[in-house]
Amino acid sequence: MAGEKGVLLLDFWVSPFGQRVRIALAEKGVDYEFKEQDLINKSEHLLKSNPVYKKIPVLLHEGKSICESLIIVQYIDEVWSNKAPLLPAEPLARANARFWADFIDNKVYECGTRLWKLNGEEQEAAKQEFIEIFKLLEGELGDKKFFGGETFGFLDLALTPFVAWFYAYETFAKFSMEEECPKIVAWGNRCMERESVSKTLSDPNKIYEFILFLKKKFGAEY
Repeated sequence: MAGEKGVLLLDFWVSPFGQRVRIALAEKGVDYEFKEQDLINKSEHLLKSNPVYKKIPVLLHEGKSICESLIIVQYIDEVWSNKAPLLPAEPLARANARFWADFIDNKVYECGTRLWKLNGEEQEAAKQEFIEIFKLLEGELGDKKFFGGETFGFLDLALTPFVAWFYAYETFAKFSMEEECPKIVAWGNRCMERESVSKTLSDPNKIYEFILFLKKKFGAEY
């Protein structure tokens, strides 16, 4: 039996998408089994569990697969409803949280990847885009403690894993998130005070080392 009621997570240690799921499981107090995946030589278990996209994370609950991190988080929220909800109760607020989570999925990771893959003018353009993305998110956060108000929730969970990547992004692209988006940095620090977050997020230095490995692998060295 894998964890509570057969809960198994197929994931990769540094994945910000998988970390969303791990934070959600921690917030709900769900016991589960973690199975690290080799993303170069993908296991038959992963390929069978996610035959469409063939990628992590995949949550298996009682032998059934749930794929795509934001969908998994919403599933966790609905199944383990005995703990505090992650999504807002009010329909418009729920729609807004989903909109911004989709914005994060479409923008943050891809743009952040260009910060370390590119050089010169292309990197500078990516940096300006990255900063603009977070200024928009900072505008949505406003003066609230968390994106949903006083309570840590779905949108915070969607973005929080990228906080651990800030050091690498800043180092490769030579800028300061503290200077550009201080409210986001302060929000990230508040999120890190939660045990579910602090015990899940990777060490920023290990992420930096991992990206150095990727740069060599993909020939993106300076």
